[in-house]
Amino acid sequence: MVARTVDLRSDTVTKPTETMRAAMATAEVDDDILGADPTAFRLESEVAKITGKEAGLFVSSGTMGNLISVLVHCDIRGSEVILGDNSHIHIYENGGISTIGGVHPRPVKNNEDGTMDIDSIEVAIRDPRGELVFPTTKLICLENSHANSGGRCLSAEYTDRVGELAKKHGLKLHIDGARIFNASVALGVPVQRLVQAADSVSVCLSKGLGAPVGSVIVGSKSFITKARRLRKTLGGGMRQVGFICAAAFVALKENVEKLDGDHKKAKELAEGLNQIKGLKVDIAAVETNIIYVDIVEGSKITAEKLYKNLEEQGVLVMPKGLSRMRIVLHHQISSSDVHYTLSCFQQAFSGMHQENGSYSISTSRDVSYS
Repeated sequence: MVARTVDLRSDTVTKPTETMRAAMATAEVDDDILGADPTAFRLESEVAKITGKEAGLFVSSGTMGNLISVLVHCDIRGSEVILGDNSHIHIYENGGISTIGGVHPRPVKNNEDGTMDIDSIEVAIRDPRGELVFPTTKLICLENSHANSGGRCLSAEYTDRVGELAKKHGLKLHIDGARIFNASVALGVPVQRLVQAADSVSVCLSKGLGAPVGSVIVGSKSFITKARRLRKTLGGGMRQVGFICAAAFVALKENVEKLDGDHKKAKELAEGLNQIKGLKVDIAAVETNIIYVDIVEGSKITAEKLYKNLEEQGVLVMPKGLSRMRIVLHHQISSSDVHYTLSCFQQAFSGMHQENGSYSISTSRDVSYS
């Protein structure tokens, strides 16, 4: 029997808190398809206010939020969207913008920090004079924070520059803000400022903030009117959805202030892992709650063996290729969990180094793993 479980696969694995469960049990609800659920409306209005947009719409997931947003902006089949080649929309959303919306993706290389070079974005914009043979560029998408870059944060100034480029060419700008609150806390910049240049934003509440379900997309009133219709088309219209929104509202009110702690624990864990011979972490890249850990080439332990060893001790991580893993911190991971995780990694690697005494990791405090 595993003594404890430390689930570091994602910040989507959190369980609803007692406050969330109580809010769900007592939520005032009505039929949201008829536009009458007061709790859903309250959540949507709050997220719109925080992001500085006119209106919001609750959707079941970030993938649905991004899909709807892209389809609203690219309302003619065969339109094209410029997006990062390592972005969530391009890699992890089942190609929905193409298979469902007939929208053509135009990937631009993501830099290590999650940005795309401004010049590269501009070069990717199709010349309208070639409309006989080219798709028509309609939209640019950014992601903040950028998950596949290790949770790196896009600055307001960078986003402004992309927004200015979009306006120059008559395009729209959408931000996949799955972890926009993490970016806001890490940068010390209000969410509204980070998304000021965007025409729409998808804000996930079930990642860093720990809600059990849901995202809110925000934009102009006309954008949300079109989005609401598309949500129904996609089967995303829900009736008494307020009981889910009630939990998300608690997450919004109670868990933003916990993100800084998540980031500090992620940095602590990253620094500890980087001290272990056989592992490598780019410490400078750990800006928020995501850590990428590489098994150094030539190590005497395989990724498969490491995962199995960690799982046997109750530590769950996400494999990312043959020698890389992803670790994500969230508000239900304690400092004790961080130290326990480090000890489990240490035990997994210590066997190969004990004979020459080359492995050690020091700590200035005693740790209890209760």
